[in-house]
Amino acid sequence: MSIINLTDTICALATAPGGALGIIRVSGSQAFAAVSSICSVGCETVAANTVRFTHIRQEQEIIDEAMVSVFHAPHSYTGEDSVEISCHGSRYILNKVLELLCQHGCRMANPGEFTQRAYLNGKIDLSQAEAVADLIASCNKTTHQMAMSQLRGHFSSELSRLREQLLKLTSLLELELDFSDHEDLEFADRSELQSLAHEINRRISRLAQSFETGNALKNGIPVAIIGAPNVGKSTLLNALVGEERAIVSDIQGTTRDAIEDTIQLGGITFRFIDTAGIRHTNDQIENLGIERSKAAAQRARIILLMTEPGVPYPDIPVRDDQTVIRIENKTDVFQAKHGIGLDQLRQQLIDAAPKADDSDIIVTSARQYEALTKAHENLQRVIDGLQMQLSGDLLSEDLRLVLDNLAEITGQGQITPQETLNNIFSHFCVGK
Repeated sequence: MSIINLTDTICALATAPGGALGIIRVSGSQAFAAVSSICSVGCETVAANTVRFTHIRQEQEIIDEAMVSVFHAPHSYTGEDSVEISCHGSRYILNKVLELLCQHGCRMANPGEFTQRAYLNGKIDLSQAEAVADLIASCNKTTHQMAMSQLRGHFSSELSRLREQLLKLTSLLELELDFSDHEDLEFADRSELQSLAHEINRRISRLAQSFETGNALKNGIPVAIIGAPNVGKSTLLNALVGEERAIVSDIQGTTRDAIEDTIQLGGITFRFIDTAGIRHTNDQIENLGIERSKAAAQRARIILLMTEPGVPYPDIPVRDDQTVIRIENKTDVFQAKHGIGLDQLRQQLIDAAPKADDSDIIVTSARQYEALTKAHENLQRVIDGLQMQLSGDLLSEDLRLVLDNLAEITGQGQITPQETLNNIFSHFCVGK
């Protein structure tokens, strides 16, 4: 992977094409000079955090009337001198402005390069940088709240508190190690150190366990519709998503493969899986569909277990962390075909979904989850070592690994390989 030159002045379109207006971002040491070269306003003389009207020119030709917003380092998104040019949204105009900027000392930004510079200049940490991408991708209230919580530093603050406690634990062990030959000195009791380590590990474990919830909320809570053939599973899916997504037929075994679709309820995305009816059959193809139904039920967070009068509920294993909602279709209380009982079912789904608000710390990144898992494992070795009365030098090494694991999440206090950084920010859109 090529190394990005972070001393260049960069520019990029920061808004989606096709709108009435388009915003072009410029950042770097030559941002003011480059923009001033094509505008009727000298950015160097414009007060920070102000907006000025300007003409954009190519020699004597006026390309557009625009507004420029000027931000002086370090008080900008990237921490560098920055300018945002608000033009009309014509593709010709926007491309022309970018072309002129590149002729006057800029280069086109790589995906995520503005946010990468914000991280490298200490404006945000890595976890907040990933939250920027999540915020852009948020498609409902819940994913927006999770991204905003992380962007505002709630996760970073918790990691900082954990780091302080780990440093306290490390200091006590180092003190014991350095002065172990002084019999007249008293050190922290090993049981107290164990208690502190257990508390830290409990909090790390809780953060790691939140990834399952975060991943479900981010990608859609999986809901499997399970039942015997012809009890109305496909009809229910069609009613919930509001379109003929699944084939409805009186012939048993019509649904051979899982059909998925998503809807939003109460600001939460649900991913529904309509499965093959579960019954005893000699049809090999249908049996494959039934096996997939059982697998879908195992992966689901919520199971809609369907039946109709006279038909027993299918017997499937259910985990403690799964919610089962039993539905008896084709009754006075519930009729998927006619929409009877659907509102109550929607509310049951909302109630069964995991919740997140602005104050919750929920991990949504697999990279962060992996680092937390490693930290938990390394700290567990410290706890075991304290119990076995191992020497402080052996325990300190594992504690250092825990600190490194947590530092990997924020990118602070640890040298992160350039390739890792490039990989994280390459998934951003251009202009961010």
